[in-house]
Amino acid sequence: MKRYFAFVLTFALFSTLALAHGKEAHIMGTVAKISADSITVQTTDNQTKTVTVTPKTRFVKSGEETSRKDLSVGDRVVITADDHGDNHIQAVVVKFGAPKRAASR
Repeated sequence: MKRYFAFVLTFALFSTLALAHGKEAHIMGTVAKISADSITVQTTDNQTKTVTVTPKTRFVKSGEETSRKDLSVGDRVVITADDHGDNHIQAVVVKFGAPKRAASR
C-alpha cells in the first residue's frame, strides 16, 4: 500500500511540473526590430516572431543583468517567454551577447 501511495504521489508531482512548463516558449534568432513594447526576432528557422516586452522582462547580456537599452538590432538572442496563444508571446528573459568563458588554468 505504501508503494502504491508513493507511486501516486510521485506521478502527481511530475505531472504538475510538466503542465506548469507547458506554456513556455523559447525563441532563438537575430533581433530584426526593437520597439517600445516589443522585440521582433528573425528565428533560426527563418520565421519572424514578435515578442511583447513588459517592465518585468529581464535582460541578460553575457551572463550579467542589464537593461533593454543594451539590446541592438542584429544581436543574437535566446528569449524565454510565456505563450498566451493568439500570437501573444510575452518575454520573461531575453539573453544576448557571448556567454562568459571559464577561466583557463
